[in-house]
Amino acid sequence: MSLSRHVNPEDIISHLQDLNISVSDGASSNLTPYTTAYASQRDIPKCKIPPEGAPADTVYAMLKDELDLDGRPNLNLASFVDTYLEDNAQKLMVDNLAKNLADNDEYPAMISISERCVSILAHLWGVQPGEKAIGSPTVGSSEAIHLGGLAMKRRWQERRRAEGKDTLRPNILMGANAQVALEKFARYFEVEARILPVSAKSNFCLDPDLVRENIDENTIGVFVILGSTYTSHFEPVERVSKILDEFQDSTGVDISIHVDAASGEMYHVKEPLFTYQLLAKNFELPRVKSINASGTRSSSSTTSARLLSKSLEATGWYTCISDIHRAAHDSNSTASQIAEKIKTTAAAATTTTSQTNQETSAAYTPGPPVVSFRFTDKFPRESPHVKQETVSPLLRARQWIIPNYALPPKEDGTEILRVVVRESMGFDLLDRLVTDIVQVTETLMANDEVDLSLLQRQRRKPVERRKEEEQEQEDKGGEAKTAGLEAVGRDVKRMAEGIHRSVC
Repeated sequence: MSLSRHVNPEDIISHLQDLNISVSDGASSNLTPYTTAYASQRDIPKCKIPPEGAPADTVYAMLKDELDLDGRPNLNLASFVDTYLEDNAQKLMVDNLAKNLADNDEYPAMISISERCVSILAHLWGVQPGEKAIGSPTVGSSEAIHLGGLAMKRRWQERRRAEGKDTLRPNILMGANAQVALEKFARYFEVEARILPVSAKSNFCLDPDLVRENIDENTIGVFVILGSTYTSHFEPVERVSKILDEFQDSTGVDISIHVDAASGEMYHVKEPLFTYQLLAKNFELPRVKSINASGTRSSSSTTSARLLSKSLEATGWYTCISDIHRAAHDSNSTASQIAEKIKTTAAAATTTTSQTNQETSAAYTPGPPVVSFRFTDKFPRESPHVKQETVSPLLRARQWIIPNYALPPKEDGTEILRVVVRESMGFDLLDRLVTDIVQVTETLMANDEVDLSLLQRQRRKPVERRKEEEQEQEDKGGEAKTAGLEAVGRDVKRMAEGIHRSVC
């Protein structure tokens, strides 16, 4: 017999706790955390400090049990952050957890290593002879973006003051595909954010033509992204740099570039060195004043990403918006020109080998191992009852975390699914992913619209109340409770914001 929909599960738990079931004779009350009274007889407050303490192992077990409800990191294909760490790296981190990076005098060896890392990155990113690179480790790429933005604002302020001009109306340019940290910089540090619309023509990234139309003497800089969190495309740093050169030639106004490479820069570290250098998106361009990147996202899984892309398109149901699987000459992005340079250099540098037909990354469009895909234009006509957003929760039921979200404003009529292929995804796991996507799609196609509407209702946002909150509502005459009831059943806003824009 099924439970009535009016049954309150909290009342059932409270009733069971009041039964005061005693521990059987001879049993130890502290043999394991689960034999203590806290396992079923006492409710430890979760939002305030309890009047009495609890055994440490009990608290550990409770927290561990709750954390088990999280998704499995290795199957979280939404995050750009690696979920695998070598044993030696983990041991180093654990051995040095007690050290504070801010204590320079107490931990000089650690500070020295940090400074050497800055030097390594500076040389990797093309620092020029005679230049001195300044860098710092940060807590996430958000902090790094804010530091880069502040440096651009400070340079602009000093230049304006030297010219006897005001510093009241600074602005900064970015594409509508920018992650939230870039917008937060503008909001927190009082800079007008000129968010430029994106389109299919610009690969849903920053459009250089719109940059030309929106810069002026109050522009402190331009945020350019390597590896858009929507489609993984590289924004055209060189083209933007040339536009700013032309603007300075005609007006005398010097505008800087900050490269946000949190999603894509470090993927090239494991490629041949000439591949990285020919990307020409670093300090070799004088306009590029600062770069942020994340070492937790280095990966050599581009081959797996290309295999996934080709497998999805082979079904006939999906088309990929990302270009990583396309030959260089097939891509309509500026990266295709870079890829052609890479192919030329690779051919000149290649020595004789027995594997003459071996495929290399030089044949493909550069980019991080990210696959963004959607239903083909033909699919909705053949299966109009299937909504793409239902693919994501059905995959989640199989433990895969793959977000479905709308593209940036003015293109938000199109939704895409996105997979970040990380180094820990082997061929067997990739094969399982493709199989599950195919099976989920077939399941949706085989079911009618009524069944799918049930899935949609299941995804509506519930209203959760704790006992303390319910008591407060009663004290207030039930006003808050009424407001909460009105929220029950409200559809969740389509994912225009979310994890795809928060990679830090």
